Amino acid sequence: MSQAISHDAANSPKPAMRHVHHTPLTGSALIWGTFALALATFMIVLDSSIANVSIPAISGDLGVSPAQGTWVITSFAVANAISIPLTGWLTQRFGQVRLFVISILLFVIASWLCGFAPNIESLIAFRVLQGAVAGPIIPLSQALLLSSYPKAKAGHALALWAMTTMVAPVMGPLLGGWITDHISWAWIFYINVPVGIISIGITWSLYKERDSIIHKLPIDKVGLFLLVVWVGAMQIMMDKGKELDWFESGEIIALAIVAVVGFAFFIGWELTDEHPVVDLHLFRSRNFWTGTVSLSLAYGVFFGNVVLLPLWLQQYMGYTATQAGIVLAPVGVMAILLSPLVGKNIGKVDPRLLASVSFIVFALVLWMRSRFNVQADIATILIPTVIQGVAMAFFFVPLVSLTLSGLTPDKIPAASGLSNFARITAGAFGTSIATTLWESRAAMHHAHLSENINLANMTATQTLDSMQASGLSMQQALAQINRSIDQQAYMMSANDIFFASSIVFILLLGIVWLARPVKGGGAGGDAGGAH
Repeated sequence: MSQAISHDAANSPKPAMRHVHHTPLTGSALIWGTFALALATFMIVLDSSIANVSIPAISGDLGVSPAQGTWVITSFAVANAISIPLTGWLTQRFGQVRLFVISILLFVIASWLCGFAPNIESLIAFRVLQGAVAGPIIPLSQALLLSSYPKAKAGHALALWAMTTMVAPVMGPLLGGWITDHISWAWIFYINVPVGIISIGITWSLYKERDSIIHKLPIDKVGLFLLVVWVGAMQIMMDKGKELDWFESGEIIALAIVAVVGFAFFIGWELTDEHPVVDLHLFRSRNFWTGTVSLSLAYGVFFGNVVLLPLWLQQYMGYTATQAGIVLAPVGVMAILLSPLVGKNIGKVDPRLLASVSFIVFALVLWMRSRFNVQADIATILIPTVIQGVAMAFFFVPLVSLTLSGLTPDKIPAASGLSNFARITAGAFGTSIATTLWESRAAMHHAHLSENINLANMTATQTLDSMQASGLSMQQALAQINRSIDQQAYMMSANDIFFASSIVFILLLGIVWLARPVKGGGAGGDAGGAH
């Protein structure tokens, strides 16, 4: 009997899934609705990066090593990565608005508990809860924004969503560092409480009558179990790989095997199950897979460089965390100024062309960074950062628009969840690859540079003699030279990664142009607009 009921629910005709038509919001309701959804997005994206700079303070305060402290980041990332692709299924089960509001409420509670955590074990447990309930918030904010605007203004909705998604990762470390230095690390979690409550209040008052239809679908227990296994193993592997020396570690090899085997079984199960927990059939749409692949790969390269630049500035150029944040902050200026312009024209200009502009500017910026040296002043570092804002403005809006083009409104939460999962996972890969390559290439450059420091080299012996004459011992002189070689080696390694990244952006142009041309500007078509 229950099978018959669930079968009927799942196989009801398509119009039944779309028969409730909501008119777009207008006037002050549209402004407040946009503000509430953007605020929730900003809170979640900010939270994924704000804790990074606070790990030393958290570890010291709770009496654990920094290595144990990094589980505060890993636990959130694992739980978040698992829950994001479940957005589509959860939306059908609970409704878009109800799921969005419940997720924010639980996120607020989890954040409050994180701030109160008396030890590392409880903090990690609360971070798992926080990551798990945060999953649907970003995809649903995107879907609800699109439903709030008329089809012709879908580009504006995506531009506003993109601005919050771009600015928050830059502000995260800056704000996290300031709060930790001036107040307490607990407040990086407490600040979510008022922000979340404001977002809940406005969202529920405006959207409670605009919820999507609920379908009582059966739970795909096998698919859910496989998702938890392979995503969990992969995310832990990515977070702990560098610390454990990658495939030199038996633990990393075991995690890699579990991730690959789990992923293979997951794909097979989800493609054949009647009620899959993740709708992989979305990849049948050429624009969905080309948009998702190009957005994810580009974001992976971009995010790897976002992490690498402040690391280099802080470790080898003498910048503090706050100074590094200030140098990187102007990236948001051009992005904020140009995103509305891109959103306005997304219906008139081919999104593939706009995305190509982004990739070419990213390639130029990274090529400029590949010319840096250890004498680079703030102006030299700032110029590519400001220009990068142009690339970011042309990045999210066209690619998200392309990804969601041609999809019906009931598919948007699932598509948004899946594409955001791919993007965030690619960001984790990009971070791990960039930081690992940076260290391995630096070791190689260090070895090459050190070959010339020997007694047969006249310049080296004269330098050592003059340093000893100034009062340094031989050991001190060699240590000072080694520090200088380190600085050069890590600079050269960073240059290698910047240059390779610029080449990758040029190659990614080919994937964007595999997409079909979009009529009416992508998400402004079937996917966008009120529903």
